[in-house]
Amino acid sequence: MQTPSSPAVASQWLVVTDLDGTLLDHAYDFSAAAPLLQRLEQQGVPVVPCTSKTAEEVEQFQAAAGLSSPYIVENGGAIHFPHPEEGWRLDIPHQPAPGGGVVAPLGWPSQRLRPLLDSLAAELDTQFFALADLSMEELMARTGLSPAGAALAARRRWSVPFVLAEDQGQYQAVAIEAVESLAAARGLKVLQGNRFAHLIAPGSDKGLALAALRRADPLGRAVLALGDSPNDTALLDGADQAVVVPGANGPHPRLQPAIEAGDYQLASAPHAVGWTDAVTTWLALG
Repeated sequence: MQTPSSPAVASQWLVVTDLDGTLLDHAYDFSAAAPLLQRLEQQGVPVVPCTSKTAEEVEQFQAAAGLSSPYIVENGGAIHFPHPEEGWRLDIPHQPAPGGGVVAPLGWPSQRLRPLLDSLAAELDTQFFALADLSMEELMARTGLSPAGAALAARRRWSVPFVLAEDQGQYQAVAIEAVESLAAARGLKVLQGNRFAHLIAPGSDKGLALAALRRADPLGRAVLALGDSPNDTALLDGADQAVVVPGANGPHPRLQPAIEAGDYQLASAPHAVGWTDAVTTWLALG
């Protein structure tokens, strides 16, 4: 991975990171990054999750990792500020969050989005299976989560995760690119993640959430962003420095052109090991 041309000062940066497939492996393990996460917290360098996960899921992660930073949920659907008293400039509409602190919604409620997902499926002569439609057993099988974890993952407020019809049967099999294109033509967004596609509102992707976070940052810090899949593209594009964390079989093919063009750096290893190396290198923490 390319190193900075001049030494970075860690306190001048925000580390904004995807979780699933980036910091977390497919068993949801981040132990290789735990010491660095604690070090960054102690040094006052915010590590901001920017994820497709729900607020409840991220709250669990924050507690396990010992983080107190803001976090972005449901692919940019909302920004949570657990400790707004720490000086974040909240010039966007916000409200008390159920888990404490405040939340700034950026997207549409999932109840508004769900009928639009059904409309997209009908236009493509196929069927989508929303996460909320899956049985607990199927959700656990698809995610590898426990019953409690799967229940937290299902508590969507600002997005509708879904899977494409896998049994062609009476339904037409469609590629995710066709779904993305039709959604864009209807003024919506569909993003491809590792396990699910996600229908979100037009004003609520990870890049737009990052822009709102920047406006709220009283110190105007630069952003080091890390991601692994196409739904991280807007986040990576909005950062000052972007790092792709590869999977076990290398980086996602749809991110490869930007890596080859030098727009994104490639971490040295998958998941928490590569994440730790990239952050340590870029912030000159060796």
